[in-house]
Amino acid sequence: MKFEDFEIDETEDFAAMLEESFKKSESRSDLLTGTIVKIDEADSIVVIDIGGGRDANLNLEEIQDEEGGLLFAVNDTIQVLNMGRGRISYKSALGRIALNEFISEYDDEQEYIIEGVVTKKNKGGYVVEVDGLEFFMPRTLSYLSSKVEAVGKKVKALIVKVDKDKGSVVVSRKELIERDKARTDEIVAVLLENRDPVIGTIKKITSYGMFVDVGDMDGLVHYSQISHKGPVNPSKYFAEGDEVNVIALEYDKKKRHLSLSIKDANPDPWADIDAIIGVGDTVTATVSNIEPYGVFVDLGEDLEAFLHVSEISWDKNVKHPKDYLENNTDINVEVIEIDKEGRRLRVSLKNLLPKPMDAFTSANKVGDVVTGVVTSITDFGAFVKVGVIEGLLHNQEISWDKSQNARSELKKDDEVEVKIIKIDREAGKVSLSKKALEPSPVKAFAETHKNGAIVTGIVKDKKDFGVFISLEENIDALIRTEDLYPLKVEEIEKGQEIRGVISFIDGNTDRIRVSVKRLERQEEREAMDQLNLEQDDSMTLGDAFGDKFKK
Repeated sequence: MKFEDFEIDETEDFAAMLEESFKKSESRSDLLTGTIVKIDEADSIVVIDIGGGRDANLNLEEIQDEEGGLLFAVNDTIQVLNMGRGRISYKSALGRIALNEFISEYDDEQEYIIEGVVTKKNKGGYVVEVDGLEFFMPRTLSYLSSKVEAVGKKVKALIVKVDKDKGSVVVSRKELIERDKARTDEIVAVLLENRDPVIGTIKKITSYGMFVDVGDMDGLVHYSQISHKGPVNPSKYFAEGDEVNVIALEYDKKKRHLSLSIKDANPDPWADIDAIIGVGDTVTATVSNIEPYGVFVDLGEDLEAFLHVSEISWDKNVKHPKDYLENNTDINVEVIEIDKEGRRLRVSLKNLLPKPMDAFTSANKVGDVVTGVVTSITDFGAFVKVGVIEGLLHNQEISWDKSQNARSELKKDDEVEVKIIKIDREAGKVSLSKKALEPSPVKAFAETHKNGAIVTGIVKDKKDFGVFISLEENIDALIRTEDLYPLKVEEIEKGQEIRGVISFIDGNTDRIRVSVKRLERQEEREAMDQLNLEQDDSMTLGDAFGDKFKK
């Protein structure tokens, strides 16, 4: 509402109080013409001859200007107001003269609304001063609470009675307030009944909403009722003085609070979202809010979308979106998700940018040796930036020495030479190797050891599928569970020595497999061959051709 809270006290008799006021006016407010007979600046007193052989004292400051200079001299004639009990006032006389002029020119048929300041308070009511004129406002017509200090308060009031004979003017604040209440009730009734959008003017913006003037009354648009996007900061979208369409939601008669909505006065874009936008569409959006985790962008049509930090750039090391974007700038984005139920939109900026993998594959291929910079180190390896992409240098590709890993051999910002060993364009991944640039111990081993060679190794590790053994430094082999026979996995311990036969060896893939089962068969076969050879050596020529000679 546009009026202050008030408290009504109807216990006093207005008619009797007004009559008492008029009686006091007759006895105390007489205008007199007097002559200055003495000015005593030492005692700050001016002695005035008011006729009838009577003198009265006037305070010196009443006839001084702002600089302290005297406005009159001895023997000057001035008008004063008889204040009673031997007191007179020159300034009050001026006000009385002005009031008499106002009363003489007052038109009964015209309505007068005054705006002044409460300067005095008495049992009957208040004195309201307007441009030097003093009007009386009875307590019952004031709508001022006795609990609140009224003196000094600015008020508006309606002139309700002018008595030209007694020189008094009575004003009523109650009349204006009740008119305002009636007009407010009428406006609210129309707003709530029609539920039609009306144009309002923003008067004040706060952190919790906006006060909007809808014609002789104000209503509150809560920040949750501003946009279909959800709760927003009103100061980011509006300024005081802006005109907006609003709809009345409800009215609290007790508190006299009118609740308004801007969003309900405008179409809901989510009601027909499919006709407005679709996944895959490229749209122009305005950056409205930047957070560490992403950016909110305005798509127009009262729609807002979220641009996650991971969708800003193909560079995976985006520290903060503000390094790439600024508020109130326009950007092109691609719609990647529409959640109708949650009323959420997600967009991507990087989808409209050239893919780093395309640029990388056009300049590089598997087998190329390149130089990169270590960007981060993890438990499983290091990421190395090569050109516009980051490739993974896995721990097992650091060195042929399996005791070495990324944390022990590298640090961030190191420059390393690596070999490209795999490119997965669809997944956007590149695998790198540092050990591929060094001679392979397995390849050297394969030159002196072939399939069928008997080897001895020390157990390094056990898995469900078999046992790993160390044949030489940096050369390991796998014995699958089915190739362990007659040994059993559960009986094997780390550090145990095992003999077997090389069943597979490939220097290019650095893989060696050993079989204990095949060793047993091979040793049996070799023993049988040896036995057969010894038997052959003991046979004679007659043994070999005896049957033929017999024939």
